[in-house]
Amino acid sequence: MAKDNKTPQKKPRFSAWWIYGLIAILLIGFQFFGSGNLASTKKTTTSELQEYLRNGDITKILIITNTNQAKVFLSEEALQKDVHKDVSDKPLFPSTGMVPQYVLDYGDLQIFQNEITEIKKENNLDTIVEFDKESKLFTDIIFSILPFVLIIGIWIYLMRRMSGGAGGGAGGQIFNIGKSKAKLFDEKTDTRTSFKDVAGLEGAKEEVEEIVEFLKNPDKYTSLGGKIPKGALLVGPPGTGKTLLAKAVAGEAKVPFFSLSGSDFVEMFVGVGASRVRDLFKQAKDKSPSIIFIDEIDAIGRARGKNNFTGSNDERENTLNQLLTEMDGFGTNTNVIVLAATNRADVLDKALMRAGRFDRQIYVDLPDIRERKEIFEVHLRPIKTAETLDLDFLARQTPGFSGADIANVCNEAALIAARKEKKAVTKQDFLDAVDRIVGGLEKKNKIITPGEKRTIAYHEAGHATVSWMLEHAAPLVKVTIVPRGQSLGAAWYLPEERLIVRPEQMKDEMCATLGGRAAEKVIFNKISTGALSDLEKVTKQARAMVTIYGLNEEIGNLTYYDSSGQNEFGFSKPYSEETAQTIDKEISKIVEEQYQRAINVLEENKDKLTELAERLLEREVIFKEDLEKIFGKRPFEKEEVETEQKSVAKEEPAPEESAKENK
Repeated sequence: MAKDNKTPQKKPRFSAWWIYGLIAILLIGFQFFGSGNLASTKKTTTSELQEYLRNGDITKILIITNTNQAKVFLSEEALQKDVHKDVSDKPLFPSTGMVPQYVLDYGDLQIFQNEITEIKKENNLDTIVEFDKESKLFTDIIFSILPFVLIIGIWIYLMRRMSGGAGGGAGGQIFNIGKSKAKLFDEKTDTRTSFKDVAGLEGAKEEVEEIVEFLKNPDKYTSLGGKIPKGALLVGPPGTGKTLLAKAVAGEAKVPFFSLSGSDFVEMFVGVGASRVRDLFKQAKDKSPSIIFIDEIDAIGRARGKNNFTGSNDERENTLNQLLTEMDGFGTNTNVIVLAATNRADVLDKALMRAGRFDRQIYVDLPDIRERKEIFEVHLRPIKTAETLDLDFLARQTPGFSGADIANVCNEAALIAARKEKKAVTKQDFLDAVDRIVGGLEKKNKIITPGEKRTIAYHEAGHATVSWMLEHAAPLVKVTIVPRGQSLGAAWYLPEERLIVRPEQMKDEMCATLGGRAAEKVIFNKISTGALSDLEKVTKQARAMVTIYGLNEEIGNLTYYDSSGQNEFGFSKPYSEETAQTIDKEISKIVEEQYQRAINVLEENKDKLTELAERLLEREVIFKEDLEKIFGKRPFEKEEVETEQKSVAKEEPAPEESAKENK
């Protein structure tokens, strides 16, 4: 038996506009039919009425006293006359009462009545004259109710707009404002993301996969007396894949998956946030086992203040209190796991972070070189490449890049290739994309005087020379004096990926960073504002050595760093004024030592520095090979080969522009 492949037609959805239209039709119909159906009634004047009355054509005159209107009814014989042929037609619609042939508006009732009475006496007529009051009950009711209807309608419209739009769905209607705005994902239609689409993040992915396994096979874990975790918090820098992991869970779990943002609980009305939390967990419990994913949970999960400065009811704290109760209170939900993501775990409330609510904290870190290679493999699938790309090389060229940054590199490379009218993306397009993202767009038409260009060339050559001559400084890859983004020149390096950093390594990096200003001093005996980002970088590094890492002998093994982030909002320093002066002196001492060291290195290699700068002025862009021709092989080449490396751009901002933080 053949199956009927016809798709069932969707029934039209009910709309409130249907009711509005029906009411309008009824009102029009009532006015049309209830008005006496005056299709065959004609307006007349007082003089014509007196003439018809003298001729004996009128059988009845109905005087409406409250409207100053009279209705005239003719006899059957009069209707046969030609003078009344316009009103002799029968009405279009049947009426329950007699329909007048004429109506007229009179002035003074007493005068009008006396005239009719006089004509009746003169002509000995038996015309009936009656008095009545016309009822306007319906019209009065309409006009008395209409203002309230309009006010209520406007109020409902505004409430629907403020609570998420005039459409349907939870929170869309005024009576659903306390309902949850969570989107329920259907694994068959809404999301196709799986764990195969998540590259790198092996540790985080393993823990998230185990959560999915908890829901699929709970008996495997509970049979030994264990309990299913109630929540997992994904923590990490922006763009590392926290939301992507949640999408993969939605695609793999095969259970109801509720997704919403922390800001979805926030509303201008008091009590709405707590109401939405209750409704969310009620829905999740009804569909258990299920997963709730709250993105950017710091919107409602911030630490509660001890002092209520406003003296009012704090809606955000009420929402957080309700969330704490739902996650681990007397009415604890079973088989409901809460996933949450944030890049600001330091501001979250301690009660929210404790075991029993978020049992697991999964740190999603920036990918290392191996993980970056895997991420490139995922994002290169839809890219049409002209050659087999060296993914190890691309991974080394993108240090400190998050997964989102790598996706942006691949997309930017495709756009650059399309802009050049290419049929496929090449290796050079990826390198240009990295330069574009790290350094900004090239501005070859920027007006720079020859003197400024020469200063920039020696500045960049100074960076390259010092970094080439120091053991722990990052070796150079490329230098350019073409303006790019906010910078007037840029240098790309291959620094090591270190997990711990030693003082000598930090000092070599600071010395190389100050090589630009040192070159200006050595060659021109003048300095400029072009070293703004350099000074900012080395000042931060020196301050970190003294106040954070305890790498200074004068301060000793002390740190004034507060990992909880509470110290940032304090009004007092965690050290005395005397210690503050010592800190300032030590920071200045470290920076000046490295600056003098850079000057000494450049003085020893002044001829090579000049040759490098002149070549840079001639070509505008030079590479590692050019440095090898001038300086020879770097003496620390063996360490570079053995160590996994990456590239990073260091920028020199224009004097009038602010420094841009380097990746």
